[in-house]
Order: sequence, then structure tokens, then C-alpha cells
Amino acid sequence: MILKRLSILHYKNIAQAELSMSNKINCFIGMNGEGKTNLLDAIYFLSMCKSSTMSQDSQVIMHDEDMMALQGYYEFEDGTPEVIHCGLKRGQKKIVRRGKKAYKKLSEHIGFIPLIMVSPADQLLIAGGSEERRRFLDIVISQYDVKYLDSLIRYNKALLQRNAMLKMEDEPDPDVISLWEEQMAREGEYIFSCRQAYIQEFTPIFQQYYNTISLKHENVQLGYVSHCQRGPLLDTIQNGRQKDRIMGFSLHGIHRDDLEMLIGGYPIKREGSQGQNKTFLTALKLAQFDFLKRTGSGTSPILLLDDIFDKLDAKRVEQIVGLVSDDNFGQIFITDTNRDHLDKILKRTALDYKLYNVRNGEISQ
Repeated sequence: MILKRLSILHYKNIAQAELSMSNKINCFIGMNGEGKTNLLDAIYFLSMCKSSTMSQDSQVIMHDEDMMALQGYYEFEDGTPEVIHCGLKRGQKKIVRRGKKAYKKLSEHIGFIPLIMVSPADQLLIAGGSEERRRFLDIVISQYDVKYLDSLIRYNKALLQRNAMLKMEDEPDPDVISLWEEQMAREGEYIFSCRQAYIQEFTPIFQQYYNTISLKHENVQLGYVSHCQRGPLLDTIQNGRQKDRIMGFSLHGIHRDDLEMLIGGYPIKREGSQGQNKTFLTALKLAQFDFLKRTGSGTSPILLLDDIFDKLDAKRVEQIVGLVSDDNFGQIFITDTNRDHLDKILKRTALDYKLYNVRNGEISQ
């Protein structure tokens, strides 16, 4: 999938922009806080129907404005054109249209324009809580398995209802709470099977990317931890009901799953240097790209690389440059404060590229 043109109106600090994109490499240079990441986030929004950085949709609307609009003009590998529009007014629901038709359910759009983003915020995968690592799994699996996303939505609905009943002063109706528990178990076991299969297939791809970037200096592993590994999930949930009543929320289920990230057999959160952490995260995301390209909608994902060279030594930067310069990747968007990094990439490739400056939300070629 190729993003040919991008139209932005009142998105974060970008008042207005009309950009024509290269089919291969698009580089954006500017100091921190000028709007480079906001530009990539607009592209992310067109694929995922939400921001990569803001939890509330209204936060992406430019200050003192009452609406924002994004429009992406795409082209499939066979030349078929497609237009995606995202619009949002304060206090109203966002609208996402493919062509002239608005989606009834935004989940129907996820995966249509596959996308992987690598950014400094990925550090939360290592430093943050387990919800960050579950989100990492969910974002990719949802892009190639529509049933998974629907199952995740149903699970979260059942979890919300069960938690509400656990907080009741009176003893909840056992038949009603059992219904929600059965839905949690049914959907949860499917989600678990998808996550487990993904990690098993994904891990060797990730390890290969890490070895390439690090020149095989370290050994890394991924591990999956889930309550589903104890036995039938329904038994685990129901056996914990009384304790959950005391706590007021559900202690067991796939919403507590975690992804272990190890270097040399120990948690990278505790053992990894800044360079090793950055290498680990970059390898994770490039492996996601590779995996999604193989298993997704049959079109090459768009790759967003936001300030990925910071805190890496020269050898690791060179290895990443070599990887992304390869024609194995499709369309790439790169931001950096250092022109030298981008020049190295452009010198190594004969691929088409465009170079932009970003300053105070204004973008010029």
C-alpha cells in the first residue's frame, strides 16, 4: 500500500498541509517539538482510526479549533486508488470513510492499510506495565485477524460488566455474573490461542533482526505468560470470584497476560543498556513489519520510523540503515533531528525519496 498524497487540517500543531509523497522513502527533518511526530501520527490515525500518542480523540484537534480532518490518497500495488477520510468535531463521534462510504464499525477498517510505527514511546514496552505489551500484541494481530479484534471487543465488554457487578454492595446475581464469566472465558481462550501462535511464529523473526542489528552481540528471547496456561480459563475465573469481590475487580483473565522480554536470560528492563533497549525495540517493530507483510492483507505495510537512531552507536545505526534501505521494505516515513543519519540512508540507496523540513507545524519540501 502506498500513500500518494496526504491532506491535514487542524491536527495537533499542524494547521494545514498538503503533501505529495514518494513511493519509497520520505524524510522529515526538524528540531524536537516542531511537528515531525504529529505528521507521522496523522498517517497512523488514517490506518488505526486513533492516535498513537493521545488516549482521547479530542486531544488531536488543534487548540482553539473545533474540528480536524485528515485525508489520505492511497494506491494498491496493482495501481487501484483508494481514499480514506477521518473527521472529528469536538463533542461528536469521529467519522472514518473509505471512498464516500462511512464505516459503521471502525474495527472494519483496521488492517485495510497495514502499518507499523517505531517511536521513542515504544520504550514503555520495556519500562511500562503489562498493558503496554498486550497492546503491542493486539495492534498487529488485529491487523491480520478481524475475528481477533471482534473477540477482544466482546471480552472487554464482558470484563467491564463483571467488574461492575463485583463492585455492587449487594451480592450479585450468580446466574448473571456466570454469563459474563462464560463470555470472558470463551473469548479469552480464543485470544490466548491467537497470541500464543503469534509469539511462537514471531520470535525467530525478531531474533534474526536483533542479531543483524547487534552483530550477534547478545542473546534475546520472548516469553508469554497467561492465566490460560493454568487450565480452563472459566475455572480459573470462577474460582477467584470471592477474592475478586473483595478487590472489586477481576484478577484473572487474558487482560492480565504479559510478554516477557529477556536479554541473556534476564529481564531487559533490569539488565539492558539504553542502546540494547533501543535495539530490542527496533528489532521488535521491524519483525512486526516482516510478519505483517507475510500474513496480512497481501499488501506491504507502511513503515513509520520516528527518531529511531538516538542512543544507538554508529555500528547499530549502520545496520538499521542497511535494513531499511533494502527494497524488501515498502513505503517508509522517517523523522530525525540529525540530517547526517538521513543522508547516510539516502546515499546507500538508489530508491526514490523526498526530503522535507518541519518547523512550527509547517512542512516544506
